[in-house]
Amino acid sequence: MPTEILMPALSPTMEEGTLAKWLVKEGDTVNAGDLLAEIETDKATMEFEAVDEGTVGKILIEEGSEGVKVNTPIAVLLEEGESAEDIDTSGGDAKPAPKAETEDTSQEKSAGEGSGKGAAASDTKAPAAPKGADGDRIFASPLARRIAADKGLDLAQIKGSGPRGRIVKADVESAKAGAAPAKSEAAPAAAAAPAPAGPSADAVTAMYQDREYEEVKLDGMRKTIAARLSEAKQTIPHFYLRRDIKLDALLAFRSQLNKQLEGRGVKLSVNDFIIKASALALQAVPDANAVWAGDKVLKLKPSDVAVAVAIEGGLFTPVLKDADMKSLSALSAEMKDLAARARDRKLSPEEYQGGSFAISNLGMFGIDNFDAVINPPHGGILAVGAGVKKPVVGKDGELTVATVMSVTLSVDHRVIDGALGAQLLEQIVQNLENPMVMLA
Repeated sequence: MPTEILMPALSPTMEEGTLAKWLVKEGDTVNAGDLLAEIETDKATMEFEAVDEGTVGKILIEEGSEGVKVNTPIAVLLEEGESAEDIDTSGGDAKPAPKAETEDTSQEKSAGEGSGKGAAASDTKAPAAPKGADGDRIFASPLARRIAADKGLDLAQIKGSGPRGRIVKADVESAKAGAAPAKSEAAPAAAAAPAPAGPSADAVTAMYQDREYEEVKLDGMRKTIAARLSEAKQTIPHFYLRRDIKLDALLAFRSQLNKQLEGRGVKLSVNDFIIKASALALQAVPDANAVWAGDKVLKLKPSDVAVAVAIEGGLFTPVLKDADMKSLSALSAEMKDLAARARDRKLSPEEYQGGSFAISNLGMFGIDNFDAVINPPHGGILAVGAGVKKPVVGKDGELTVATVMSVTLSVDHRVIDGALGAQLLEQIVQNLENPMVMLA
């Protein structure tokens, strides 16, 4: 039976993508793990792998096609003994299962998210699919069904690793007869509250019909940024904590370290110290090292710190994992690598997803202070301004000059209360004003 290959969801935010390039052509034989295509998501260009073996019977979406929705059939895979004549082309191409089959479409809408690799998906003819004891359809590839029959395995007792929980060859080969049925991990999604309605696109365009303007098309990244930050401001109860940090001790310490590290080609930035200070603060105030998870709060053990990186047309927030355990030089090298690959859009999803805390530094652009928007599900984000020389009152009341950096901690009040947020910010300040403590 011909098998449809569906447009995969290669990131949690991906709803559609661009089929940038086919790496196979009709008639090619593919095996599980072979690369099929390159797909542009809202963040990066990623490779898409086959999870089944067979022959590419028909390519349904041409390369270069934009706006291809997730779960749209993009090609048809034939198994041994089948030919292109077996493909249902009554509508011009192989068609997905009819919407009337509710047990199928409900699962199609909850397609699994990729971690950088795509997957071939459901069978073209739904009635031939096996059903479990509760009458629900069991999604399995033709090859997986055949192997299961040969090994005497009950497909209802095998958990699939393919899209929509579909059972593929690898699942059947690794399964043991009589294995316990897998428990469903899917939870019904809560209905989203309707977003406040703003002026329509036509209404806004009409306002400027007598003015000269250029219309800029939104790419996937800009659409995602707009959607996620609108969601963040509408649903996250932000509050803000502000502090000034004296940087003179840190700047002197940094200069000394950079001289000693010059032979290794290492040059530490102030941002490297801010990352380290934040990571250690999350360990010192563990209740603040948390994320919002809908109906619960997840308290993380490691300090995984995300850092905003501006790129053309948007931004990435690559995550430095276990940042509290890494040296300043290691953090510096990792941050430079992540930032460089972010600007080339070469990061994989696991490199910019996760973390509990973020840093956004606009100091290098001359911004004294600002308020950053929390990147869900993080519990907070630190907005960092420029270090500037200001008059300050010394310990003995004398007037002196110091380099002062203003920071604002944006906090999700569902996760972190005011006093806890103040403790976290105080710890960050202490780490930066006493930088040698971070090496202890």
